[in-house]
Amino acid sequence: MEQKIPVSVVVIVKNEEKRIASCLESVAWADDIVIVDDMSTDRTVEIARRYTDRIFERKMDIEGVHRNYAYSQAKNGWVFSLDADEIISPELKEEIVRVIKEDADNKLNEYVVFAVPMRNYIGDHWVKWGGWYPAHKDRFFRKGRFKYEEAAVHPRVFYDGKCGRLNGDIIHYSYENFAELIDSLNGQTSKEAEKWFSTGKKMPLQTALWRTLDRFFRSYVGNKGYRDGVIGLMVAVNGGLYQLLSYAKYRELGRGQKAK
Repeated sequence: MEQKIPVSVVVIVKNEEKRIASCLESVAWADDIVIVDDMSTDRTVEIARRYTDRIFERKMDIEGVHRNYAYSQAKNGWVFSLDADEIISPELKEEIVRVIKEDADNKLNEYVVFAVPMRNYIGDHWVKWGGWYPAHKDRFFRKGRFKYEEAAVHPRVFYDGKCGRLNGDIIHYSYENFAELIDSLNGQTSKEAEKWFSTGKKMPLQTALWRTLDRFFRSYVGNKGYRDGVIGLMVAVNGGLYQLLSYAKYRELGRGQKAK
C-alpha cells in the first residue's frame, strides 16, 4: 500500500457531483482530506464519502470567512487548498513530497506559502496566453500562518514569511463552455458592484472605461491572447467587460438607494 503523505488537502464544494471524484482521486495519497460542503443538493457528499469521512457542512456567507473556517479543520501543519474542478498533477505531487521532506530537515523554515501554476481550461482547450498561464496562486501553506481577508469578493491573503514557487501544475477545468464563462462573469460582477457600493468606493465612469480597455488590450495584445484564437478573444472581452458590468451594476445600486 502506498504510504500516505502528511498534508491536509482542503476542498470547498457546492453541487460538484460531476467533478468531485476526479478531484479527490488526484489527492488520494494525502493522509487528510477535508471537505467543507456548502449545502449541496446533489450527490457531492455521497461521492466524497468514498474518499474521506472528514466532511463538514457550512453555508458560505463571506468567502474569506468560509475559507478560513475550512483551513482551520486541517490536521496537518501543511495545507493544500484545492477546488472541486481542479486536480493535482503528478509533477506537483512530487514537489509537495519534496517540500515536506525538506521542511522536516529544517531547510524551509522561512517559507510560509508556496504559489502553484494554474493550467486553466475552457472546454478541452488549455488557455496558454492572455495571462492565464502560469498565473501562480497561493495554494500550499502552513496552517495557522496564512489566512484570507474576511471579504466576499476576491479576498486578499495575509501571511508573515516568504513565498516560494512550485513548478508542477494544478489542472483547472475552469469552464465547460462560453455559457459557463458568461454566467460566472455575471455573478462575479454583481458581487464586485456590491463590494464597491457597501464600502463607499468611488468609481467614475471614466475610470471604469479606462480599466475596461486596459484589461482587454493587456490580455489580447500585451499577453498575446490572440495566440489562443477565438478563445483568447473571448477571454480578453470577458476581462474588459468585468469592469464595465461591475460599474453598470454599481451605478444601478446607487440610483436605487437615492430613489428610497
